[in-house]
Amino acid sequence: MMKDLSFLKTYQYAHRGLFTKDQKVPENSLLAFKKALEKGYAIELDLNITKDFIPVSFHDFNLKRLCGIDQNIDEITYNELQKITYQPSLEKIATLREVLELVDGKMPLLIELKPHGNVIKLCESVMKELKDYKGLYAIFSFHPSVVYWFKKHEPDVIRGQISETFKDQKLSFIQRYLLRTMFFNLFTKPDFISYGIHDLPYQKLDRLKKKGMTIISYAARSQAQYDFVRSRYDNVVFEFFLPKDAK
Repeated sequence: MMKDLSFLKTYQYAHRGLFTKDQKVPENSLLAFKKALEKGYAIELDLNITKDFIPVSFHDFNLKRLCGIDQNIDEITYNELQKITYQPSLEKIATLREVLELVDGKMPLLIELKPHGNVIKLCESVMKELKDYKGLYAIFSFHPSVVYWFKKHEPDVIRGQISETFKDQKLSFIQRYLLRTMFFNLFTKPDFISYGIHDLPYQKLDRLKKKGMTIISYAARSQAQYDFVRSRYDNVVFEFFLPKDAK
């Protein structure tokens, strides 16, 4: 079955919602998503799972940066998490179910899975929530195992591979090479690729785009960056500014 990826190209995606640098509107919060919807933007968000396998909209594996508590999300239950708030906003961390109820098909979702621990439980828990959702969405991840899980178990779901050069990561040369060049795409067969904006342009992506692959990027922080990516590839998520209309 041919998948329709047009919504990845035509909508403008707010990175983690329309959050603010000072986190008074926290990233990945319902407040940030409400503000994105009010402006007519689609939403990119991140998912982790709690100890009891509830998918929550949160970027980091640890709560310290955003909530001031040095604890990993997968070490606490959903009920325990409800007692924790973002700082300084006091917004609560949203579940995927709450996000879906808020968005309700109004705009597409670009959903990044953050497999810090159990890949299978993360994927299964997310799909349990998404199976009856009627809105447009796509799944993507840095981890090839996530992309492969969707190829094997949910082949009709649009899946993407996120990558970059990984210059700042503590990886071996071989690990960095395999991830940077997306070697595992041979096995995972992603429907689209999202590549770090600071590593563009990239000739491999140019060749893939000529062959029909959808290429997006993350995250433009200025109109100039936004326009550059849109002129060469298919789309780019944005943060900290409001982009003008797409090309």
